[in-house]
Amino acid sequence: MLLGVNIDHIAILREARKVNDPDLLEAALIASSLSDQITIHVREDRRHANENDLENILKYCKCVVNLECSVDMIEYALKYKPHRVTLVPEKREELTTEGGLKLDSKKLKENILKLKQAQIEVSLFIDPNLDDVQKSKELNVDFIELHTGKYANIYNALYTNINQTSYAINELMLEKNKLTTLFNEELVKLKKSAKLADDLGMKIAAGHGLNYKNVRNVVNITEISELNIGQSIVAYSVFVGLREAILRMKALVKR
Repeated sequence: MLLGVNIDHIAILREARKVNDPDLLEAALIASSLSDQITIHVREDRRHANENDLENILKYCKCVVNLECSVDMIEYALKYKPHRVTLVPEKREELTTEGGLKLDSKKLKENILKLKQAQIEVSLFIDPNLDDVQKSKELNVDFIELHTGKYANIYNALYTNINQTSYAINELMLEKNKLTTLFNEELVKLKKSAKLADDLGMKIAAGHGLNYKNVRNVVNITEISELNIGQSIVAYSVFVGLREAILRMKALVKR
């Protein structure tokens, strides 16, 4: 299984003080030497990474670069031509991407065609359900990335003390048996979605909220070929350094 490292959270640290420290390119060079892919999300409001970061990373990093962006940011993808573009939903008020794409947009279909005409690999960030997998195939994309955020949230509610903290999610303040049922259901959705996508000939990635504990169940879904992980790696790097944090995650995703 391949590991893609999302370096956006390093840019968040940089933007906290509005100085070039930590240097996102330096982080990208370390990540590119250890991982199979780098993911960078250039948002419409440029709250962390920006097009200058994207240009430098594409110029100096030797691994695959995956640009996450909304359908409204497609001109930057066409200008800089990363290896892959993962189209994601985007709302200005959200802290992080909250769910998968809505796939019935005419604009989405038109922009997928533009990217493919530019010979850029296209991935869609989708919720793990069979309808969205089938629609993704009909849109003729190369990749899907299954949103694992709900899985990760339920895992935290079930196996950590998060429900005793200010970070608890109200709808997951449930008894353990109910959380166990929800957890198993979400894992089944991921497995079935990955299986269908594989049967339909698409490549499958997964990501969002994955960390050093909850990643093990996802690693065991054999149809998934790549995991995209950022926040947990960057958070752990505060204690052990970025290189060691990536290597420890890479060891976990090896089957």
